[in-house]
Amino acid sequence: MTAPEPGSLRVARRNDDIQPFHVMALLARARELEAQGRDIVHMEIGEPDFATPEPVMQAARAALSLPSGPPAGGGAEVTHYTPALGLPALREALAAWYRDRFGVRVDAARIVITPGASGALLLLTGLLVDRDQQVLMADPGYPCNRHFVRFVEGRAGLIPVGPDTGYQLDARLLAAHWGSDTVAALVATPSNPTGTLIDPAELAAMASFARAQGGYLLVDEIYQALVYGREPASVLSVSDEVFVLNSFSKYFSMTGWRLGWLVAPPEAVPALDRLAQNLFLAASTPAQYAALAALGPQSREILEARRKSFATRRDYLLPVLRELGLAIPVEPQGAFYIYADCSAWLARTGLADSMALATALLENAGVAITPGDDFGCHRATHHLRFAYTTSLERLRQGVERLADFLGA
Repeated sequence: MTAPEPGSLRVARRNDDIQPFHVMALLARARELEAQGRDIVHMEIGEPDFATPEPVMQAARAALSLPSGPPAGGGAEVTHYTPALGLPALREALAAWYRDRFGVRVDAARIVITPGASGALLLLTGLLVDRDQQVLMADPGYPCNRHFVRFVEGRAGLIPVGPDTGYQLDARLLAAHWGSDTVAALVATPSNPTGTLIDPAELAAMASFARAQGGYLLVDEIYQALVYGREPASVLSVSDEVFVLNSFSKYFSMTGWRLGWLVAPPEAVPALDRLAQNLFLAASTPAQYAALAALGPQSREILEARRKSFATRRDYLLPVLRELGLAIPVEPQGAFYIYADCSAWLARTGLADSMALATALLENAGVAITPGDDFGCHRATHHLRFAYTTSLERLRQGVERLADFLGA
């Protein structure tokens, strides 16, 4: 092996395959423009603009103000480790949440508390994926999913999807792409970037197919409670032989608390416990105590009002983007994203791709939007993702600027 140049860093080859978010460069530029006095309408950030609900904040402050007891004793132990699987009270509260909200009985022993949903995905890929094994997933899809698989030396099998399947995988596509090296399929409902859902019957069919092949269906339900015009549901209502990832970030407006969870088949929990002990030992203890209040009735009233606000934003933004010439063939039913084909805008402006278009919109119109390049390869350069994570008033301002830019 050749000695590295002085001051150079030799990194593992996997780093070459783990790409940064293109939108982060746009966000950094947006911050520069704002520092110069420019007003930027942000439609690129996949983070709720709402602050953490006050009952959650109060619970955190109350827990931290109590004297901390010894690790094995009584008192409020909010500055000590919890068990690797999570605070028992929070696991029980989540089991009650599934029962009361979705009519699903989930044993608290199957629930693993993690540092964000990313921690849950790290556990899952470490548990299921060996070198060169494959996890099937939709293209477009959330980029970190394929990067986690690469991190454990596996391969992401990206399957191009479009409007005909609601930008989602289905049992037919799994059957067509499942190979001898495939160990799982990962789906998201609602999805990022498209906001579309998978029908429960289709989820059941995919779960059954995966188990028949000796693999598993992994279901990202991070945006589960953010659906519009229908009641939220869980894949756990149709199958227990799945792994479910979820988070306190989106619906619960707790992004910075870095707290998520995983629901696993019972036989997987001991191995997940061992992995959690070694990878991160436990999720943040103060965040877990705060999350207890997030599941309570006071917080739910606030969060449901916010869900209605997101629905109002979607119902405004969807038709006006179509009027401006964007092709949005499938109505987003959840999350807070609209995934739009911008081919007409590229033709009108003469720009080469969605990254060039997003850059021009930021620089010339003061509107920040995420280019499709962040979400995969399939027609990515002809798509934009709009996040309605800002107020209705700001969305209107952004639309006016887009119309002016396009001469519409």
